[in-house]
Amino acid sequence: MTPTRVLVLNSGSSSVKYQLIDMADRSRLAVGLAERIGEETSALHHEPLAGGGKRERHGRLADHDAALEAIAEELAADGMGLDSPELAVIGHRVVHGGLKLTVPTLVDDAVLKEIERLIPVAPLHNPANVTGIRTAQRLRPDLPQVAVFDTAFHSAMPEHAARYAIDVETADAHRVRRYGFHGTSHAYVSRKAAELLGKDASEVNLIVLHLGNGASASAVRGGRCEDTSMGLTPLEGLVMGTRSGDIDPAVVFHLGRVAGMSMDEVDELLNKRSGLLGLCGDNDMRQIRRRMAEGDAAARLAFDIYIHRLKKYIGAYYAVLGTVDAVVFTAGVGENSAPVREAAVAGLKELGLAVDGELNAAGGKEARLISPSYARVKVAVVPTDEELEIAEQSYALVASR
Repeated sequence: MTPTRVLVLNSGSSSVKYQLIDMADRSRLAVGLAERIGEETSALHHEPLAGGGKRERHGRLADHDAALEAIAEELAADGMGLDSPELAVIGHRVVHGGLKLTVPTLVDDAVLKEIERLIPVAPLHNPANVTGIRTAQRLRPDLPQVAVFDTAFHSAMPEHAARYAIDVETADAHRVRRYGFHGTSHAYVSRKAAELLGKDASEVNLIVLHLGNGASASAVRGGRCEDTSMGLTPLEGLVMGTRSGDIDPAVVFHLGRVAGMSMDEVDELLNKRSGLLGLCGDNDMRQIRRRMAEGDAAARLAFDIYIHRLKKYIGAYYAVLGTVDAVVFTAGVGENSAPVREAAVAGLKELGLAVDGELNAAGGKEARLISPSYARVKVAVVPTDEELEIAEQSYALVASR
């Protein structure tokens, strides 16, 4: 029997998300989340999807080793443990692959060293990704481990889009360039959007808007990334839940000189206390919309700033691509907030963009068009599925060996 199951692990700084997927029919067998790792209030939420109901564990998970061991125990209790002969590969989300790791890659010592070398440009993510891989290797040393990189899809960007206009020697010495993130999502969504349009990915130009707590835009020409909004780190670009997005770099110097803030304090400000949270105290778009309905001026301003930045990127990427087949919304806000989609496209009829009010308001978990039939450029909602994309890429790699 050929093994067809893939365990997908997404190791964060204090959490591990996981899914067990059978690639024979792309069905999910189990999903779960270990959260608050290292705290006394750790929890593990596990759900076998073939039946049996959700289960929870509460109590301290000291580290990622303990979390993954607990996950393995829960899977084993459902007859789907890490020792199962049906398990083909463990696929890992790794945030930063730099310039060398640009395709799904079988993990060995050299790959792990390269991921570790990139920690300075992904200090919140790559250390946790490395820990997850090492623990999985210890639990199943005989099983292939595949790393799938958030930055990989954007590695196709031309140099004129990837380079910052700073001294080349300094940039090269310190790996300062635009890498982009959410690449797994942008790859999956752009492919599914092409299918929705009834075309091959190579035949369409898309503007993809991944709008969650983290948010990014990409200009996709014929299935390849032409430009993307995030840069050296996930801080650049759109207004996000807690991140500022684009900002004059001199703000950093100003806050150091005038406010006496350290680099670490400015880093925390721009990454954790800015964006929607910094503007109005909420980073949940649902709460912001509720407050707007009640006449809250701060919430209204935060929403308007968020939409203004979105429009700027839609216009900029329209110019980059020259012709656009569709603007595609995805991720938590993009998939679920009709008012955000409507506002982002409002006033862009000269660009061929419009949404149909009834189609936009209708919910659904399927990919769908929300533009009127006459619109020259389609507007679509395409639910993302990063876990399935990681599973697809991981399984394809081991199956080709």
